[in-house]
Amino acid sequence: MASAGDGQKPNIRHVARLAGVSHTTVSRVINDHPRIAPETRERVLGIMRELNYRPNSAARALANRRTHRIGVIVDSVVEFGPGSTVRAIEEAAHERGYTVSTIAVDDRVSTSDALGTLDAIGVDGLCLITPRSSSVESLRSGALDVPALVVGPEPEPDFFTVSVDQRRGARLAVEHLIELGHRDILHLAGPLDWLDARARASEWTRCMTEAGLRPRPVVVGDWTSDSGYAFGRSLTTMPAFTAVFAANDRMALGLIHALHEQGIRVPDDISVIGFDDLPDARHFLPPLTTVSQDFRSLGVLSMETLLAAIERRDAPDRGLIEPHLVVRNSTAAPRS
Repeated sequence: MASAGDGQKPNIRHVARLAGVSHTTVSRVINDHPRIAPETRERVLGIMRELNYRPNSAARALANRRTHRIGVIVDSVVEFGPGSTVRAIEEAAHERGYTVSTIAVDDRVSTSDALGTLDAIGVDGLCLITPRSSSVESLRSGALDVPALVVGPEPEPDFFTVSVDQRRGARLAVEHLIELGHRDILHLAGPLDWLDARARASEWTRCMTEAGLRPRPVVVGDWTSDSGYAFGRSLTTMPAFTAVFAANDRMALGLIHALHEQGIRVPDDISVIGFDDLPDARHFLPPLTTVSQDFRSLGVLSMETLLAAIERRDAPDRGLIEPHLVVRNSTAAPRS
């Protein structure tokens, strides 16, 4: 006979593991989704019976007693990307008649704490806006019995996922520099425990390798302009690299500031490209070439995906928003 195996009350995670399926599949079985293979449905239901598992009240209410509330857990809400995503999802939710309960996680409030709070108040669906892999693992370990969506750059087997295509954005940035003639391009990355930073760094390496160019060791910043500035001030002589792909606009801003103080001209000596297209990026000196992310579309797609799952309609497991390159004055052909 199947058992949860860890001394805990059985939950959706145990059912998914023992049935050999994802959390999303179990949720679809619970909600009688029509697009589940009969053998899969029977296997999941059999495990539920063996575990004596009963979906919680929030899951049972999906069909006819919805709360019309979406739970959002966000990590590092003060950063431009996560903060913009929260606002976009809130706007899209309100347009569809849903309220949003947002909990920011930090050193004092963990993802597990946030899940417990949202479970207590009752939500129809859950959205995790998290840059860190640890938060996704916390969700995997303690998922609520409602449709869950992760805003993240890579597919997740247990959840719906949506994202601005981070790899495509990084490729646009690096290929722009290569097309200008740059052959030695440094990457100033964000913290590599952030999923977006990891995806951008990985694609930079891929693009360089595909072009037959040797990637330099990644320089890791912390997303702040101060970290970009500190790296720029560490350059005591004119560097061999002719371009920098900064993983966000704020680090690009700090870098440009430091290069100016060092007498290194942008873009005459070094080209700099960012990522995000901050509202002020057009006013940097020089105006910053960058990759723009459409957070409005991201919020709409997130809500469309969650609502389809809540209403037991067919929902895509993975959705991507196309970024686009904004060329301004911080990039040019390399110095001769």
